[in-house]
Amino acid sequence: MNTPNPSLPSPLLTEGLGEVSTICALATATGGAIGIIRISGPQMFDILSRVFSKNISDAQPNTIHYGHIKDGTDIIDEVLVSIFRAPHSYTGENCAEISCHGSSYILNKVLALLIENGCQQAGPGEFTLRAYLNGKMDLSQAEAVADLIASNNMATHHIAMSQLRGHFSSKLAQLREQLLKLTSLLELELDFSDHEDLEFADRKELQELTYTIDNHITHLADTFQTGNALKNGIPVAIVGAPNVGKSTLLNALLGEERAIVSDIQGTTRDAIEDTIQLGGVTFRFIDTAGIRHTDDKIESLGIERSKDAAQRARIILLMTEPGVPYPDIVTRDDQTVIHIENKTDTFQAKFGIGLESLKQQLIAAAPKTSETDVIITNARHYDALVRAHEAIQRVIDGLEMQISGDLLSEDLRQALDSLAEITGGQITPNEVLGNIFKNFCVGK
Repeated sequence: MNTPNPSLPSPLLTEGLGEVSTICALATATGGAIGIIRISGPQMFDILSRVFSKNISDAQPNTIHYGHIKDGTDIIDEVLVSIFRAPHSYTGENCAEISCHGSSYILNKVLALLIENGCQQAGPGEFTLRAYLNGKMDLSQAEAVADLIASNNMATHHIAMSQLRGHFSSKLAQLREQLLKLTSLLELELDFSDHEDLEFADRKELQELTYTIDNHITHLADTFQTGNALKNGIPVAIVGAPNVGKSTLLNALLGEERAIVSDIQGTTRDAIEDTIQLGGVTFRFIDTAGIRHTDDKIESLGIERSKDAAQRARIILLMTEPGVPYPDIVTRDDQTVIHIENKTDTFQAKFGIGLESLKQQLIAAAPKTSETDVIITNARHYDALVRAHEAIQRVIDGLEMQISGDLLSEDLRQALDSLAEITGGQITPNEVLGNIFKNFCVGK
């Protein structure tokens, strides 16, 4: 658990009252059999006692209570109320969850009753924001909550769970501890600058340590490309000459007629994209125009886009058929190229022959993830890591040029500040927090 951050200006204060408000919101999607309403804040028990049929002011934490939500003498619904006492709750405050029947009328009525009795409607992400401000999680873990909700396959679920469990935060804490030690030694030297014979920070050791720290930061930043691909779908370009079966293959992989199939060359003029999941990973397939020499300006534009798609892809399905050469394209070392000879005994896209084998090759080519891997998917985190790397590079350059310790110390502090931005370990402006939490759903 993290310590609360009292230096942050809290958006939770009730305007003009100087006290923390009690909030409520629907925490589940509408239209289901059950709907859950969350309440969090110091007045939770008082407000709930006015609308619940039982007195639960002395209820034990982590208990569930059966009763009715009432509006005066009218019973609104038969419910279960779960009690979580501060600080052992999601937000760190007194919390309750009311499990109602999923009727939109019932849910809206219960919310209205709570608001009439002193609750405020929660804003997007306000429950998680309170968890962060109350030291229940750091900022990167709070963002992982949104990623976990948005995860739509095993890979993105693994990444979000790893970050939520603090693996990324732990890596950053180790780096910050090393940087802080270096900064402290350099600043201690400055305090004793009158003693020219004193050198608390050995320059050779300092140089070796900065290289080690920079390697760790660079490695974390380099995972962003993989993380971004897993989050948005690994790009797979289907490339080949006209009429070798690229569109047929796309349709076969998707299991639907997504692309037009024709014997006429040059039918595909623009890239067609769609996604499927294989082995717990989302793949984004791009059917491209057939690559050949042509004087048709529109088809030529499509061919250029095909080459561009191949450059941007992580995996290339390079297709041909008997008697047709593979197209001449430039590939990178970090790309996986799978050669496919269509319309043969071993592969027939039209009839699905060889399709399962191809799917297994795609799964094998995808990055592997686990719930302990640290993979960056957040552009804000990537930007902070890049700035930390740039600051460390200035330290490395400064050591080589033997510049003074005060300038080195300043660059080290900038690296520390950049890493601190990721977890929220320094004062973060309210507008930054607002930008992070505004994309959360209400009730989270």
